[in-house]
Amino acid sequence: MNSVGTVVIGAGQAGLVMGYYLRKAGEDFVVLDADERVGDCWRKRYDSLRLFSRPRYASLPGLRIGTRDCPTRDEMADYLERYAVHHELPVRTGVRVTRLSRDDQGFVIETSDGTWHADQVVVAAGMHTKERRPTFAGELDPTIRQLHSLEYRNPEQLADGTVLVVGAANSGTDIALEAVKTHRTLLAGRHPGQVPVDIDSTTGRLFTPLVMFLFKYVFTRARSVGRKAITNAEQNGLPLTRNKLAHLDAAGITRLGRIAGVREGLPVTADGDVLEDVTTVVWCTGSVPDHSWIDLPVCSDDGRPRHVRGVSPDEPGLLFLGLDFQYAIASSTIQGVDRDARYLVRRIRDLARRSADRPVAVDRR
Repeated sequence: MNSVGTVVIGAGQAGLVMGYYLRKAGEDFVVLDADERVGDCWRKRYDSLRLFSRPRYASLPGLRIGTRDCPTRDEMADYLERYAVHHELPVRTGVRVTRLSRDDQGFVIETSDGTWHADQVVVAAGMHTKERRPTFAGELDPTIRQLHSLEYRNPEQLADGTVLVVGAANSGTDIALEAVKTHRTLLAGRHPGQVPVDIDSTTGRLFTPLVMFLFKYVFTRARSVGRKAITNAEQNGLPLTRNKLAHLDAAGITRLGRIAGVREGLPVTADGDVLEDVTTVVWCTGSVPDHSWIDLPVCSDDGRPRHVRGVSPDEPGLLFLGLDFQYAIASSTIQGVDRDARYLVRRIRDLARRSADRPVAVDRR
């Protein structure tokens, strides 16, 4: 069994930032990731994905991303790979964690490449890996092709005919705007609101620092206004950032209300309209964490971990990073994960100090 002070599970931006600060603090740690290459968590997203953040806000601590504008999916993936090498982080790829448990010596991390023992574990993976679809999706006619946004890569996956995109948030509108170039496209779902400026314009560039400041320092769980904003975001989602209703309408996308069910194998809107000519449905209906491999009583009934600012109240030494709204609206963003990682490193050092101060029992028999 391999032994180490801290095991970080996941080498996406959250796990790498955690590694960066653990290295600065002189901690003994390893980062385990199931993918073959650092950055594959981004390479698995749809081909045309482009971040909302300019280089200043798309960069992790200690290394600027180097793009001139908002990075693309592949630019972000390659940057993460470069980041791990630049900071000489002890990342082991192709190592899938299959079980996290505990014995009387600490945490036991079982993997596809052996078992690790650690005093602390930081879970920075599994946050958006389990797709969510409505229960009636299985009732659709089997001739209708179904994809989830986690599976979607490009329009070549779409069948000839009409495409129905279900979910009108950022991913859904991205995919609809791409699909409409080659297919008749319907977009169903509640409008989540939209950022009032074009983020790619000069005004948008001036507007961005204010928004990032609010999301990172004002809308936090430490402030009543922040708690209200987080509750609203959890219930209704975040507003459209780059795309606008005007863009959807100008592109010729037909906007519909909510999809409420299926009738005789065909999707039906909340208004009772049956969509007869749909050949592909792309479910942009969100995802949920998959922490089924954590064999410890630390998650609620919905599968989400119980935590206080990323620290498990149930298992001392178990921490989480990269959770949605972990401490602030910005927590799951590239900029927000920085502060949360620094906080967790402080908690790890506190645990180490308390352990060192604990009196050692002496057998005087």
